[in-house]
Amino acid sequence: MIRFPGTELDAATADFLKANGIRAVCLFRGNMTDHAQLSKLTADLRAALGPEALIAIDQEGGAVVRSTWVPAPPAAMGLGAADDTGLARRTGAAVARAVKALGFNWNFAPVLDLNNNPHNPVIAERSFGAEPHRAAELAMAWMAGSEEEGVACCVKHFPGHGDTSVDSHRDLPTVDKPRSELEAFEFAPFRFAAPVAPAVMTAHIVYPAIDADNPATMSPAILDGILRREWHYDGVIITDGMDMHAIAGRYGVGNAAVRALAAGADMVMALGTPQTQDETLEAIAQAIADGTITRAQVDERLARLAALAAKYPCAPRDYAEDTADRAIMAEGWRRALTSRGNPQRPAAGSKVRLVVRQDVVSDGVSEAGVPAAAVAASLGRLYDVELLTFADAESFDWSALPADGRYTILASTSRLRYGPHARATWRPDLHMALWNPYQALDIDAPALMTYGFAAPALDAVNAWLAGDLEAEGKCPVPGFA
Repeated sequence: MIRFPGTELDAATADFLKANGIRAVCLFRGNMTDHAQLSKLTADLRAALGPEALIAIDQEGGAVVRSTWVPAPPAAMGLGAADDTGLARRTGAAVARAVKALGFNWNFAPVLDLNNNPHNPVIAERSFGAEPHRAAELAMAWMAGSEEEGVACCVKHFPGHGDTSVDSHRDLPTVDKPRSELEAFEFAPFRFAAPVAPAVMTAHIVYPAIDADNPATMSPAILDGILRREWHYDGVIITDGMDMHAIAGRYGVGNAAVRALAAGADMVMALGTPQTQDETLEAIAQAIADGTITRAQVDERLARLAALAAKYPCAPRDYAEDTADRAIMAEGWRRALTSRGNPQRPAAGSKVRLVVRQDVVSDGVSEAGVPAAAVAASLGRLYDVELLTFADAESFDWSALPADGRYTILASTSRLRYGPHARATWRPDLHMALWNPYQALDIDAPALMTYGFAAPALDAVNAWLAGDLEAEGKCPVPGFA
């Protein structure tokens, strides 16, 4: 599987796909502008990839979405806070209808990582929660909805990325727990999903209790030993992006690709440059030639990929459900809304000071957050809003705010946890945690948690502020009681 830049399939990329028999592409935000453009791009890809095309997207919900104009799904942890498998199923189906209409047949969701680490820099609200059985039930309901609409899911990141404090896009994490603890916690949702998941994505993480020498992506003990032989999983195993520093920076993309395939992966996600994609192809070809990967293993992997494409054909559909699906998503955002510390509503028409960070850049995994002006405009429907932005939380002087009686709202619009200065000195009247719910633990103030920053999240906050909605969500991870 490769990625490529741009919003159209150029001749060189099309020739590259055909010449190398590549059957899978993953598209990202930079490949998309609107429905018409993306539909043409995926149609062109189908023509180049052939009848067994696999065209993938990360449309999880919350901050991890690529097509941002379709109905905005709540984050997994928001669905965990709502705690309703029926809602999760309807959400998964609505996501699938939208992406299938755009020409996709494979969605890299749902996330089965259990987030019990408050300092996890990359999972957090992408997880359905920390209780293995309930998180798995919600995720499987979401997946069942997608299945109903003909879009393959891919559970991730096996065997569990939740209890890490390092982002594998940047370095190689380790989860150093005995096998018994892994079985009871990290492994549990994946074992639950193994009989039904069409595909599993590997984690670039070392689990010393099982294989001290290899990250899961390249571990025969984990991919072949546990997933295939112990759990009898017969679906597709795909690696996470092999361009990530945890892999490319330590092992080299070609070597790592061969090791992943030899360990049991069916497909390598070569998301780097054309040069690293060539390096990957050459390394795999050499490994087949010298017998490191046998022809029988190649045929076995190709058969699994062919079966996936046959079961989930890449054939777009009309999309007449946009309005109804937006209602499903809005319900999810409203039911996810969670309070902490008995927040009080300012009276309608009050003078409000909104404090929010200036930048909303993407972290490479998630889309960029909501701009400060958009939050101010949303609150401006109810209040007289004065907007104050900061560039660096650790140097922002909260005590310098005027003592003029304005009700002060802090809106957190990034995934980053707050540092010691902000934790010790910031005291808003209300903290709107519009992305990472763990930020509500950083600031000593009543909080509303939305688990994401899409427009329906701001609408849910406004409904609460107006007294039209109660925040009845229950945060599904420890520490929020």
